[in-house]
Amino acid sequence: MRGQVLGVDVSTGDGQISGDDGQRYVFRPEDWTDRVGPSVGALIDFEAEGRQARRIYRLPGSYTAAPPAPRSDRNKIVAALLAFFLGVFGVHRFYLGRIGSGVVMLLLTCTIVGMVVTGIWAFIDFIRYLIMSDAEFAARYQQA
Repeated sequence: MRGQVLGVDVSTGDGQISGDDGQRYVFRPEDWTDRVGPSVGALIDFEAEGRQARRIYRLPGSYTAAPPAPRSDRNKIVAALLAFFLGVFGVHRFYLGRIGSGVVMLLLTCTIVGMVVTGIWAFIDFIRYLIMSDAEFAARYQQA
C-alpha cells in the first residue's frame, strides 16, 4: 500500500502514516528499510498489518522535509527581563543553562569593578535577547 508520513516523534522515532485507503497507520523506527528513516511528508510504500505499518520503503523521488525547527523550553522575554533586573548576578545565564558564565558573573559581582562589568554584560545580553529571532534563540538555548 502507498501513503504519506504524517508525523514523527523525534525522541522515539515512532510516527503515523496516512494510507491511500484513508486509514492511519502507526510505525516504529525498526519498520523502516532505509538508513534515512522517516520524515514528515515523505511518500512511502508499506505493508499494513492491522493498524501497524511494516516494511516501509521511501518511494523514489519522494522529498525529504526539512528538519523541524529547534524548540526551546526557555522564553526569551523572561531571559531578557532576568538580564535587566537581576543580570549583575548572572541569573539569566543560569536560567538559560549557561552555568559557567553565570558563576563567573556571580563571582565578578563581589567587587565594585566586577559589578560594573557584569552590569554592562547583562545589559548587552538584555538587548541581544530582545533583538534575537525566536528561531535563533531556540537554536542557541535549546535543552540538551
